[in-house]
Amino acid sequence: MDSLITTAGRALASGDALGALNYIALRDDPPALALRGIAMAQLGDLDRAKMLLRRAARAFGPREAVARARCVVAEAEIALVSRDLNWPVKALDSAHGALERHGDRANAAHARYLKSRYLLLIGRLDEAERLLVSFDPSPLSPASRAAHTLVVAGIAMRRLRIKEARAALAQAERAARQARIAPLLAEVESATLVLDTPAARLSARGKERLLRLDDIEMLLASKALVVDASRHVVCHAGKVISLETRPVLFALARALAEAWPGDVPRAALLARAFRARHADESHRARLRVEIGRLRKALNAAAGIDATKGGFALVPRRAHDVAVLAPPTDEAHATVLALLADGEAWSSSALALALGASQRTVQRALDDLTADRKVQALGRGRARRWMAPPVPGFPTTLLLPATLPGG
Repeated sequence: MDSLITTAGRALASGDALGALNYIALRDDPPALALRGIAMAQLGDLDRAKMLLRRAARAFGPREAVARARCVVAEAEIALVSRDLNWPVKALDSAHGALERHGDRANAAHARYLKSRYLLLIGRLDEAERLLVSFDPSPLSPASRAAHTLVVAGIAMRRLRIKEARAALAQAERAARQARIAPLLAEVESATLVLDTPAARLSARGKERLLRLDDIEMLLASKALVVDASRHVVCHAGKVISLETRPVLFALARALAEAWPGDVPRAALLARAFRARHADESHRARLRVEIGRLRKALNAAAGIDATKGGFALVPRRAHDVAVLAPPTDEAHATVLALLADGEAWSSSALALALGASQRTVQRALDDLTADRKVQALGRGRARRWMAPPVPGFPTTLLLPATLPGG
């Protein structure tokens, strides 16, 4: 490897993309193409970066398996940044295997970090955690170590392990300062702000207040019965009852919890769960059926008693009942939660990350675009959506995850 390639590589490692291009911008040999691709990625021209990396991978000979694998890893990182979540992850696994076999521990570790970051992004936290258990970040550069600990912190925040998240973010800040890359340090600082930003609204006994993530962790660890409107679950004593696929039951549970220790009139429940303005006997019969289903679903945590005016929630062992909700009742909040990272997402990537159909996501994007809360860029298959980060908007609780005990 010649001295210009070495010098350009060092410039890229320090985040100096323009300095690297000064050395190799006019060269078309495979190493220079690969470095130019990485430089263009750092400068934000992701389409050209992918093209250069693919040219480099094709140009490397059959004996240069490590160089080809490095190009695949670089392309995988660009795919993550551009939210191309349909990028073939198997290619990244193959590249990792090739790098491991040839002793390139630093790039093999980087490939593993990228896989864990991908799994975090689409909400597959169990797989991401399993990957990190056997992961050794020591071969990584300071910049990659900072990014790795951001993944650790992201998993901890989604799991509501806030002490662990703060420790990981402190490590990420030290690594980012060592790397001396300003955008990376800004990303760490932005992630740290999430811990001190109101993330949910607590309703209990007719009063409301805002909670941070560590407050929510304490609430869920308490003996209170918690109806979580962000994840559509009911939590008590470490047990989680999911009503995510049963919206009518969840609407009834939330209404009963908000009124506790009082009851909720039948007319109010009909309006809340069925949007029935003028209830008839068929509505009342359906309400009785749904209340019976809710009794069965919540049987281990609470009962539901019929009162003269309606129905009341009766916790079995909890001494308090609380409702957790987003700070604002925003329509399509889960879509906005992903778009709040400031990146450009395709509708297919949003659907994959949220576990929803692309048609459902597209309808949400159309509504948000009409309300001028998101902006569409490009046309056809290249169409992407973006939203500026909203100060104080809760992202962590709305993203795909499994609560403790779930």
